Amino acid sequence: MAPLLRAIVFLCFASGAMSACTTKGKRRAWHTLSNAEKLEYINAELCLMQKPAKLSLPGCKTRFDELQAVHQLQAYATHFVGAFLPFHRLLMKAHEEALRSECGYTGYQPYWQEQLDAGKFSTSAIFDKTYGFGGDGSGRSNCITTGPFSNYSNHLGPGYQVTDHCIDRKISNQMSTGSAQREVDRCLQLDSFATAWPCIEGQPHTGGHGGVGGQMLNGVSSPGDPLFYLHHTWLDKIWADWQSRDQAKRVKDISGTNIQPDNMPGFPARPSNIPKPTGAAGDPGTTTTLGHVLDMKGNSPNKTITDVMDVAGEVLCIEYVDP
Repeated sequence: MAPLLRAIVFLCFASGAMSACTTKGKRRAWHTLSNAEKLEYINAELCLMQKPAKLSLPGCKTRFDELQAVHQLQAYATHFVGAFLPFHRLLMKAHEEALRSECGYTGYQPYWQEQLDAGKFSTSAIFDKTYGFGGDGSGRSNCITTGPFSNYSNHLGPGYQVTDHCIDRKISNQMSTGSAQREVDRCLQLDSFATAWPCIEGQPHTGGHGGVGGQMLNGVSSPGDPLFYLHHTWLDKIWADWQSRDQAKRVKDISGTNIQPDNMPGFPARPSNIPKPTGAAGDPGTTTTLGHVLDMKGNSPNKTITDVMDVAGEVLCIEYVDP
């Protein structure tokens, strides 16, 4: 091999090696964090709620709002479709990176191990007013009145609206049973993404949203409650656990429609000013493929589904720690 060619090959190899994931960030269950670690996370979230918006997204006044807008602006194209899990996986990464790069957070995105609280969300330590996310809503609007986020005015929602309102909750122990271990196990036992994805999006996904209630139960504006990120990181762990049962095959297994069916039960109707999606960038038709582009609306670089299929890959470079 000629010297110049050898040099080019070496540089290409070195560049790939430097960009590869070598030290994975560890995502841990909320209940395993120390009080100091919990406060560091909460204070970083409060920091995002205080930082002014910078992306000119509709209705956004804070960086927290702008991350919520990624979900709100695309809700009709990212639910009940094959990109549901990949889209939320990348959104969790965008949120994690914002906490770390803009607010000095030194940890990684924690998850809520909801199986432990299924059927009894109302007594969960995650709603602690000092080392958690505050408690249930109260009054006519079900506004949360305790905890670090009780005074935050959310600027997006309900649904596709742009209005100023409190973070509201209406905890339901009955609905939280959807987060039970049996629901998780049922999904983990399935053999293909085509069956595992709708299983996860059905239950346990709905169990967490319905169990918290209020803003979290709104399929469009749910990231207005900061618990959204711990809930969806838990769902991402479930997907990662499913993938790990046949890693080589399942990090390439993707399928499903690109277009959400109309009038899905319990999902806010699409306003007339939001056109119905006819597909997605990177996909040749209406079936979700690995080339599907996941749009973060400027909060972080857009990626394809291929880029996020492996949590230990270059883009995500994380691992989930079992409690």
